[in-house]
Amino acid sequence: MYSRRDLGFLVPALAAAAAEAQQNSDPNAPLKKLPSKTYVFENLNAKKNGENVGRAVLNGGTHTGYAVEMHITELGPGQMPHPAHRHAHEEMVLLQKGQLEVTMNGETTRLTPGSVAFVASNDLHGWKNPGTEPCQYFVIAFGRDSA
Repeated sequence: MYSRRDLGFLVPALAAAAAEAQQNSDPNAPLKKLPSKTYVFENLNAKKNGENVGRAVLNGGTHTGYAVEMHITELGPGQMPHPAHRHAHEEMVLLQKGQLEVTMNGETTRLTPGSVAFVASNDLHGWKNPGTEPCQYFVIAFGRDSA
């Protein structure tokens, strides 16, 4: 049994979750405008997948409605986050620590800390940690994919 007070807290949370789920499932829905905000690394929710750790940072729209998403990944030695693929949105990869082999359209480049890769729309791309230590990188995705 829930009290009216409990429901007073629960209903807005459920409404927000439903709105977010609808926004994420409908590529034509208006994006939630990103506010000015700080994102402290230690406060980001870490999702582990074997040797890999992912942290979602932000996902929404700019003041003009342009979609932007950012996440941080720690990739174990010899690991790939997923097979090579392509999509309509563009991505920028910023390597913070370790090494990352980035392959775009059949050409492979080894990135070192501080290096950046930009992936244009629909280019075949993928990456792998060739090192013996974990690597950590940021991905910023620009735009939306079509449904």
